[in-house]
Amino acid sequence: MKAKSAFSALTLAIFMLGASSMTYAAGATNAQNPNLPVSQVSEWDKTFPQSNKVEHKKVTFKNRYGITLVGDLYLPKKRNGKLPAIAISGPYGAVKEQTSGLHAQTLAERGFVTLAFDGSFTGESGGEVRDISSPDINTEDFSAAVDFLGTQAFVDRDKIGILGICGWGGFALNAAITDTRIKAVATSTMYDMTRVTAKGYNDSVDENARFEAKKNLNLQRWADAESGKTSYPANGLSQVKDSDALFLREYKDYYRTKRGFHQRSLNSNGAWSNTNALALMNDKILTYADELKTPVLMAHGEIAHSRYFSEDAFKTIGSKNKELFIVKGANHTDLYDKKIPFDKFEEFFKANLK
Repeated sequence: MKAKSAFSALTLAIFMLGASSMTYAAGATNAQNPNLPVSQVSEWDKTFPQSNKVEHKKVTFKNRYGITLVGDLYLPKKRNGKLPAIAISGPYGAVKEQTSGLHAQTLAERGFVTLAFDGSFTGESGGEVRDISSPDINTEDFSAAVDFLGTQAFVDRDKIGILGICGWGGFALNAAITDTRIKAVATSTMYDMTRVTAKGYNDSVDENARFEAKKNLNLQRWADAESGKTSYPANGLSQVKDSDALFLREYKDYYRTKRGFHQRSLNSNGAWSNTNALALMNDKILTYADELKTPVLMAHGEIAHSRYFSEDAFKTIGSKNKELFIVKGANHTDLYDKKIPFDKFEEFFKANLK
């Protein structure tokens, strides 16, 4: 049986930084070109310069499902006693060598212990098959990072916060709803991956289109079951043209250029599996956002196509200590590296991790 395209009815909903309808680069996917063993990666392989103000080392830890996660731990060189700590991940489909690492290193320069980590099934972290996501497991990944940080002798376990970027912003909020050990949660250019995958940008996918998409996704499951292999889509960001939507060109400008390209990043050089959207379509993170009591800071770009995700989520969050911070003149990817509000993040975490 030949399966129909699993993503034909949700092209906009799950294009980039969702579960893409396209691969992201010429060349092999991560599943076809497995990541290097952690022990072999000793050189500085980030998309940003190394700071001489912090110490950096590779670490591993397991989540509640037994998956080994890999992270980059950053420590201020000048430190005394136990410090507050921040776990950081995202964007959706990115790796710790990209913007999450930049956030981690810079916040470590400002006095925090920070951990940038790859989510399950991606980057250097474990999990088979590769290049698939789960709202449940990815939410758990943040709590696993809290487990790790809270068991380090140099961390004050009563002063741990998390920061999620893009799609991992939604997972960070979701983690803070249930994990009361998280004392502060910040998001940057946040996406709700379950909403965008199920409903499309601006909720443009109707019930009929959603049903047809699910039918096609499950036809793809038959094809994968019969072949015995997980399938991945073709084409990619390298083929985005100047006439394509602005937000796609903005993604390409980050992930496909020297500015942000990394070989282990799905958004630079890989693809989510063809059936990745199923879990995201059938789950809904932030359902209990009204129960969130943790201090919250949500940063978003003024002209970002995704701004409404933060604005809508902000309205539902139950915390009395919450702020929506709009970065003037910034688009979605500007907050990856060009216009990161580090002063605001520092102020927020210092005020709430004390």
